[in-house]
Parts: sequence; C-alpha cells; structure tokens
Amino acid sequence: MINKKIDPYTEVYTLGQHIRMSAHKARRIIDQIRGRSYEETLMILELMPYRASYPILKLISSAAANASHNMAFNETDLIISKAEVNHGTTVKKLKPQARGRGYLIKKSTCHITIVLKNISL
Repeated sequence: MINKKIDPYTEVYTLGQHIRMSAHKARRIIDQIRGRSYEETLMILELMPYRASYPILKLISSAAANASHNMAFNETDLIISKAEVNHGTTVKKLKPQARGRGYLIKKSTCHITIVLKNISL
C-alpha cells in the first residue's frame, strides 16, 4: 500500500480515473515531471510529442486551479510533490472473426494522481 497522507494546508491533489491509456505510457511522462515546478511542467508537457501528455496536462491545470481557487495559493509557488499512475479497469470488447468466433480486444485504463505542494509556506 502507498501512504496517502496529504497535508491539507500546503498540498492540493487531483485524481483522474479511468483515463483511456496504458499505465506504462502515462508513467513515461509522469517520471519526467515529478518534483518540478508548475510552470516548468507546463512547458515540458506542451512540447512533448506523446499523446499521453494531454490528459496529464489537463490534470495538472485542474490541480493548479483548485489550489488557486480553494486554497488561495500562487501558481508560481507550486511544485509537483507526488505523481503516481495506477492500473485501472480493462475495457473488453468482442470483435467478430471468421467462422462465428469472437476475438477479445482489451483496452487498458489508468488512474493518475497529481499532488501539488506550496513551497512558500
């Protein structure tokens, strides 16, 4: 189990569930941005050529909006303290094949958690 204690006074988190991409592809991007500042992360994600960077960019923007609106934090003082990707459910579809058979198509999903921390406090 991962310890999920979050300081409610200095940290804000956002959870994206059932995002339609494999966890391995999302981890490739999350490993690049973990521990960086919010502004630097936005620049990195906008220039990355991967399809998986767009949902992560939306999650980080949502976490920053939560921090500025709910906690009155300044966006320039935020860093990404925790970022994790977990496997989600697998969507299964049947594709018709020859001779009446069905071929199972598995589409993986993932859950992404982003925690932003205010370093000015």
